[in-house]
Amino acid sequence: MSTHLNFNENRNINNSNGRVKVTDLLSRLNEEKKIEKKRNLALGVAAVSAVTVFGIILTI
Repeated sequence: MSTHLNFNENRNINNSNGRVKVTDLLSRLNEEKKIEKKRNLALGVAAVSAVTVFGIILTI
């Protein structure tokens, strides 16, 4: 779901033979997982907050 690409880092993913460096791919995958985890946490907090506010409004 994450389509964030970091163009600020000038890493060369392909070497002279045209092969992809696995370590670069794994590091990028780990960075994207961290970003996705933060987004999911924020979405969860927003959902719990909305339910809480709705509950408070119903009790008034």
